[in-house]
Amino acid sequence: MLDRESFLRIGEIKRTSGKRQMVVPGDVVWVHAMQTDRAIIDHAEPRTQTLTRRNAYRSKTIAANVDTMATVSALANPPPRLVLLDQLLAFAELESLEPLVLFTKPDLAEPGRKRALVQLYEGLGYRVLVLNPKTGTNVEVLRAALARRHALLCGASGVGKSSLFRSLGGEALVGEVSRRGLGRQTTSAAHLYRVEDGFLIDSPGVAEFGLGEISPAELLAGFPEMEEPAGRCRFKDCTHLHEPDCAVRAAVRSGAIAGSRYDSFRHILRPPKGGGARAGA
Repeated sequence: MLDRESFLRIGEIKRTSGKRQMVVPGDVVWVHAMQTDRAIIDHAEPRTQTLTRRNAYRSKTIAANVDTMATVSALANPPPRLVLLDQLLAFAELESLEPLVLFTKPDLAEPGRKRALVQLYEGLGYRVLVLNPKTGTNVEVLRAALARRHALLCGASGVGKSSLFRSLGGEALVGEVSRRGLGRQTTSAAHLYRVEDGFLIDSPGVAEFGLGEISPAELLAGFPEMEEPAGRCRFKDCTHLHEPDCAVRAAVRSGAIAGSRYDSFRHILRPPKGGGARAGA
């Protein structure tokens, strides 16, 4: 048995008393090293925390021992999908994860748009970094921010998530990128890279972080700027979608709540038929 901890890729199996059980990224396990580059898992340490996919049909653990969610969005090519970003941030809030907002491809973005997005999310209290893995811009700042953290790296196709992961020293399998600049398939399986006294998991897809069926009252916890005005609504069970004297919608009209954030809140509660904020890897 190796006298060290080993963090494994998703999809590997642990063996305990002859039983087979899935391990997930972030699990701490004891292994027997083989002559090849593989190992047999003997034992998994108890998890201090788990992330479970929200689904009405089944429960699926997608990561363990995680304390940070680093969301990655491109500022251009593809344009930022704020509904998806806000969904990931809401997931982080609901799971008590420390959120980081990472924007890539600043060289392709219109300066005013970049500035507005940074100001929006910094104004909400999130730590925001604008990075360019090709030039190394802010990569070391991110590395320092991830030190001693157990983090997930999440984002849609084509935003440069795997490039960012590799710039930090990790290895990720990346599929083709189409002529439109969208990743046909990026990370095909979760990968884990050790950072200083911690780890970074390159998540295989954002669909894992959907919120599923959720009530307006529950979702408010994922949009902290809406909680105070919600307490001033005329109806205690206000959905903030159509009721009269809704203080949340009044705050949107006054500019106290960003229109894009309210649009995301509404979209998550009432996703259009055939899709929501779901996206590929």
